[in-house]
Amino acid sequence: MAVILIVEDEIFIRQTAEWTIGDLGHTVLLAGDLAAALLHLSTPPQIDALFVDIRLSAFAFGGYDVANQAIKLQPGLRVLYTSGSPLTADMTEMFVSGGQFLQKPYSPTQLEYSVKELLH
Repeated sequence: MAVILIVEDEIFIRQTAEWTIGDLGHTVLLAGDLAAALLHLSTPPQIDALFVDIRLSAFAFGGYDVANQAIKLQPGLRVLYTSGSPLTADMTEMFVSGGQFLQKPYSPTQLEYSVKELLH
């Protein structure tokens, strides 16, 4: 099973994602902001995937910063972005290579499917 870092500033959404992904058997690490995410990324265990909200509260596009810095620290990391905003071409241009997207609001079933697709 994989180690997945969830970076989401909304506590309820972060907890729901934690339960959903944890129920799949994955190890889940949590961060509510860039600093906490970078701490996880720079210390063991090795992280296999990042599930990140594009619009973290402190920065309009903080999720992109998290993903870009994460890839520098752990090349090959798989990234699943999420946002309540509709996906646009401008948004996808900012994705790290291979980045995928899950539109909010999403159901636990949609999150499960997206995580399985990301890891395969």
